[in-house]
Amino acid sequence: MAKDDRKKPEKVKPQVLKGFRDYPPDEQIAREKMLARCREAVELMGFLPLQTASLEFADTLLGPHYSAENLAELFGFRGPDDVDMALRYEFTVSLARYVAGNPALPLPFRRYQYGNVWRVDKPGPGRFREFMQFDIDIVGTRNLLADAEIIAAMVKTLDHLGIGKFKVRYSTRRLLNGLIEFAGIPAAVGPDVMRVIDKLEKQGRAAVVLELGPGRTDASGDRIPGLGLADGQIAQIEKFLEIAGQHDRDHLPEAERLLGGIPASREGLDELKEICDHLAAMGVDPAKSGVDLTIVRGLGYYTGPVFETTLLDLPEYGSVFSGGRYDNLVERFINQSVPGVGSSIGIDRLLAALLKLETLDPAQATSQVIVTVMDREHIPDYLGMLREIRAAGIPSEIYSGDTRNLTKQIKYADKVGIRLAVIAGSDEFEQAKVTVKNLEAGREKARRVDDREEWLKAEEIQETIPRDDLVPYLRRVLSSPRASS
Repeated sequence: MAKDDRKKPEKVKPQVLKGFRDYPPDEQIAREKMLARCREAVELMGFLPLQTASLEFADTLLGPHYSAENLAELFGFRGPDDVDMALRYEFTVSLARYVAGNPALPLPFRRYQYGNVWRVDKPGPGRFREFMQFDIDIVGTRNLLADAEIIAAMVKTLDHLGIGKFKVRYSTRRLLNGLIEFAGIPAAVGPDVMRVIDKLEKQGRAAVVLELGPGRTDASGDRIPGLGLADGQIAQIEKFLEIAGQHDRDHLPEAERLLGGIPASREGLDELKEICDHLAAMGVDPAKSGVDLTIVRGLGYYTGPVFETTLLDLPEYGSVFSGGRYDNLVERFINQSVPGVGSSIGIDRLLAALLKLETLDPAQATSQVIVTVMDREHIPDYLGMLREIRAAGIPSEIYSGDTRNLTKQIKYADKVGIRLAVIAGSDEFEQAKVTVKNLEAGREKARRVDDREEWLKAEEIQETIPRDDLVPYLRRVLSSPRASS
């Protein structure tokens, strides 16, 4: 066979699976900044870090609904040990499994966890099959102090992220269970009714009423089947909806007059009053949290208070921090009741909001300083400067490309967002001096000028200093809020 006749191996197309994505450095740096702020906030309130396994037994995740057919609802497969397993779709079930498997765990257990989860959902704009969550939970107590602590932690975290205007709204499933009884609806239909009520904010009251009854046609022309409730049942629910959108405790008496005769609703109203009292005593800003009786939450394992968070300046982002009480989940694993309450952040959705609100600086580099390379014979000297800069705790790098062209090195540093460039050639080394170019200040000034000559002057923001003053100089410039100030 002739050499030229050899068939070259086919190249693999560089593509990402549908519903998955890569995170470039600028986005990942922003995510890490956000996660760091979340950790700081919840650790201030005593939450402990926990990391559970990404893969779980299928019956762990699906519980009594486990079957070979239902395994298709998850990213599941038959594993090497001939057992069905699946990637976690959230953290709460894994937490319940962990608590059940560690009977010596001191309770109440306050934990936070963050990482990727996977769901077999239809991908769409802003909806992925792999995404990151950040959860906080308190397990092992029915005391409503825990529920108040979760809400307070939600407020603290969002404040720490610099969100600005937001509202953590809360209600309770017990009140809604009482509504089902009040309306004369069979308990088995209750979850479906709650699912429809949960659409109130997005779809509006008229759409909800139609979906409770005969059904409706959505904006795309698709038919949404109704629950077929009787007119009288719908009328009772409508009475509730008239007062349910009020977002403070002053409207609880109206709910009490309507539903107070139902034991479950009475319990729910007492829960809400107690949580309100706890939050007031904790000094949580009432402008940032309040009662909203329409909050339902879609997951079936919630048993008591439920929470959702809306960004008031970006309502289109929906709920960015949500959760509730789940008192029966641990019983999936052991014959013991271990109550719990928690809440979860959809990291990517909230990150998009933070970037839009400009509360996080989009950065492309972890390095703040680059040491450029002008003369290869001075590489030991460049590395010596790099060693000193890093020893001072300043994130830094040396240009490791194959060129000694200073312009290309500066262009690289500027492109990735490095703030300062250290420049030294043979002349500088002979004089025991070094030049520091303030790339960030150049970028700031360049954005504020229109004239080319002025821009060229602005680009050359640099200072030559004694070599021994390098580290103190870098510290001084980097300690300013903006390097250009």
